[in-house]
Amino acid sequence: MADRYILIDKRDSVAIITLNRPKILNAWHAPMRLQLIEAFVELEADRTVRAIVLTGAGDRAFCAGQDLNEAKTFDGDTGSAWIAEWERLYGAIRSLSKPLIAALNGVAAGSAFQVALLCDFRIGHAAVRMGQPEINSGIASVTGPWIMREMLGLARTTDLTLSGRFMDAEECHAIGIINQIVPAETVLGAALSLALELGRKPPVAMRLDKHWLREMTESGFRECLDAAVRIHREAYASGETALMMEKFLAERASRKA
Repeated sequence: MADRYILIDKRDSVAIITLNRPKILNAWHAPMRLQLIEAFVELEADRTVRAIVLTGAGDRAFCAGQDLNEAKTFDGDTGSAWIAEWERLYGAIRSLSKPLIAALNGVAAGSAFQVALLCDFRIGHAAVRMGQPEINSGIASVTGPWIMREMLGLARTTDLTLSGRFMDAEECHAIGIINQIVPAETVLGAALSLALELGRKPPVAMRLDKHWLREMTESGFRECLDAAVRIHREAYASGETALMMEKFLAERASRKA
């Protein structure tokens, strides 16, 4: 049986998707992204599911973002193909007619921060940290700044993109990207409660509202993806990205030794 990097559990009218690579903080690679896309497509088609909760396995991370052990092998061509995977995943999330709640059980970094922002609601605890640290490992940011600008405005987007810093839960709550802060042991329960509440809303109105929210931003999303192919092709072809990721991974390994 193939490894299951994505787990699905259904509770009443709510489906829980769990990112399941806890040993590496649920960082994703191509097989995990594919399974996540398949999960969203499956649950969108399931009429018994009225809302979806997305969370991570373990108590350390929602998701650490891109698995750098995969990304360090990219060149200009594979970097462009990588963007096509994100187009499918982000497109699947943006196309959902059902409410999607992120149950943030730990850090949400890089592309995982982006996925959390694409969810309709985010519930976390006081130790949650979120941010866009790509620049620290030599990865150019394209989709991240576009999503952040839509949510946060240009000034904070510039700050987070160029500094690579993380925001703590208090800052995230203050600027509206964590909707609720609850005790760590109740994050999933609070997300389920909200999912049940949202799932009881009239489904046609929910679908139409979500469709319009997507339509308002679709042209910008498409422009962002075109830019991502161009920018990542240049970034990975330069060799700097691979060099910085190797350095980052080596420094992380030395800290663990």
